[in-house]
Amino acid sequence: MKNKPQDLIQFHEQPQLKDATLLTAFTGWKAGGEVWTGTVNRIIHLLEAEPFAELDSEPFYIFNFPGSMETAAMFRPEIEIVEGLVLSVDMPENTFYWHKESNLVFFVGQEPHLCWPTYRDSLFYLAERIGISRILFTGSFGGAVPHTRQPRLYITASEERLLEEMEPFRVRRTSYEGPGSFMSYFMTQVPTVGLEMISLIAEIPGYLHGKNPMSIEAVTRRLAKILQLPLELDSLRQASNNWEEHISTIVEENDELLEKIREMERDYDDALIADDAE
Repeated sequence: MKNKPQDLIQFHEQPQLKDATLLTAFTGWKAGGEVWTGTVNRIIHLLEAEPFAELDSEPFYIFNFPGSMETAAMFRPEIEIVEGLVLSVDMPENTFYWHKESNLVFFVGQEPHLCWPTYRDSLFYLAERIGISRILFTGSFGGAVPHTRQPRLYITASEERLLEEMEPFRVRRTSYEGPGSFMSYFMTQVPTVGLEMISLIAEIPGYLHGKNPMSIEAVTRRLAKILQLPLELDSLRQASNNWEEHISTIVEENDELLEKIREMERDYDDALIADDAE
């Protein structure tokens, strides 16, 4: 099995950048509402960023796990069969893109199940080879934010000065204890190779499941501001409006949920007023 970074990354071309930022998003852990994969993929599309490399997926994922069908389904690849023909098998992919004018590199993949140190070293190898100095990880989780309000953004950073740098963007500092992600582990390692890292996690409505266009739009706008990207986002506004109208129609038929959302709105607004008063 290949286990060296130079063997695991297949380059189609090799960008030469200086002090570039690597923007990353994973499916899996902290991927609620498809917010961050949706956001990063949208920015890739709007910038017409080009794919330039892939990280071999084979060493990093479990494809079967002993136990119930429900447990096994969490690991097995998704397939599509129509009229007796297998149309697709959705294997894990880890793809790198770049956009020279923005000095940005993008990495969209699936959080690894296995071999975290090897996955880490592969990202370090690519960062050194093409000129990356900063890594920005993006994720999301379901919390107490109502769908009628903007997602809250929480920050974790590899050093104190990065926390201070992000204060103008109205992000909250993370406090958390519990199960960790690969990127939390990765953040503890980046100072050893001279990199810096910021993690931005969006709190989105916990009572909704599936793709959340409204949160994708809101987070895309904030990320574009942080990265100073002049993006045209009107198409996201239309998708967001349609989604909000659909959700509101459903919510109005559930008095208990409607009252819970009103309570969330009051708590959200009170917290916002308190933050502004400080």
